[in-house]
Amino acid sequence: MNLDDFDYNLPKALIAQKPLPVRTDSRLLTDIDNQIKHSTMNDFPEMIKEGDLIVLNNTRVLPARFHTKKPTGGKVEILLLERTESELYWEALVKPSRRIKAGTFFKFGEDFGIEVLEDLGEGIRKVRIDVDGDQIKAFEKYGEMPLPPYINKKLDDQDRYQTIYSQNAKSSAAPTAGLHITEELLERCVAKGARIEFVELVVGLDTFRPISSQKIEDHKMHSEFYEVSENVFQKCSAAKRVIAVGTTTVRALETAALKGLKGRTDIFIKRPFEFKIVDVLLTNFHLPKSTLLIMLDAFVGERWRLLYEEALSENYRFLSFGDAMLLQRQTRDSLKGNNES
Repeated sequence: MNLDDFDYNLPKALIAQKPLPVRTDSRLLTDIDNQIKHSTMNDFPEMIKEGDLIVLNNTRVLPARFHTKKPTGGKVEILLLERTESELYWEALVKPSRRIKAGTFFKFGEDFGIEVLEDLGEGIRKVRIDVDGDQIKAFEKYGEMPLPPYINKKLDDQDRYQTIYSQNAKSSAAPTAGLHITEELLERCVAKGARIEFVELVVGLDTFRPISSQKIEDHKMHSEFYEVSENVFQKCSAAKRVIAVGTTTVRALETAALKGLKGRTDIFIKRPFEFKIVDVLLTNFHLPKSTLLIMLDAFVGERWRLLYEEALSENYRFLSFGDAMLLQRQTRDSLKGNNES
C-alpha cells in the first residue's frame, strides 16, 4: 500500500484547538450495521447492549515537555519519552538534537535539571534527571503537557488533556478517545448492562513521528509498553461485544491475543489484519497519512473515506480535542468487497 492512499484534505478550521467545556458534548458519528448516524457522546450509553465489555486505556500523561535555552541563547525543547534503566535516566526527543553536546546540563530551578547525554538517533537522546525530591512533582512544576504540534493554543486546564480514569503518569500523549468519557457516562453504560475494564498502553514516540516511507510496509513502529490482566482478557472472550475506547486500547488487546498479556508491542495494524478481540471502536478523527488512519482502514476498510467525507461535510471537529466516531468492525467479506470496488 502507498502512503498517498491514506491522504485527505483536512481544513485547518476543522482542527479543534481546545476541548469543549463539557466532555460529553462532543459530536459522535456512528457506523453500526452500515448505518451512518449523527449524535453526541451523551447518547453513547443508548447504543450499549447487555453483555458489552467497554475497555479503556488508563495510562496518564506526563507533563514532561520542557523549554529552555542554550548558553548562546538558542531555544531548546526536551520531551521525555520513556524511562530506561532507572528513574533518573530517560529517552527524550530533543530539539535541536545535533547542536547539543553530550554532557550539556540545563537547569530549570534549584531543585531540578536535565543533562543531555548520548545520541540515540532520530533526534532521540539519553538524558539524566537531576532532581531534589519527588520527580513527578518536579515535572508538574517545570514541565508542560506535550500537546500535539497542530494545537497552537495553550491549555488553560491541564486536566483536560487527561482522561478522568487515568492512573500512572507514564505517557507522552493522551489516549484521546477517552477524553470524551465522564464518570456519569460510564455509570449509564453499566446501567445498560455493560462491564467496564481497563488496560495499560504507554503512548510513545509514534504519536509524534510521521510516516517517512512512501511504501506502508517499510514503516517501522517504535515499541510501547502494554499490560492486559488475565481477568480482562478472559472477560473479552466472554463478552458479546468488545468496545475498545481508542486505538491504543486496540493495540493493547490485539497484541495480548498475539504475543501475551504483558510486554512491549511494535505491531503495525494494517490490512490484512485479523482482529481477534475488538468488535467496536470508539475513536477520534485522525491525521492524514498517519498510522492511526491506517489502523482504521484495517478495521473498516476503505469505508473510512465515506465516513470522513461525511464528517468533513458536517463540519465535525478533528484530531485530539475533536469529535468522535463509533465504528463496527467490518467482516473479511465486506473488506474484500471494499478492495475489489
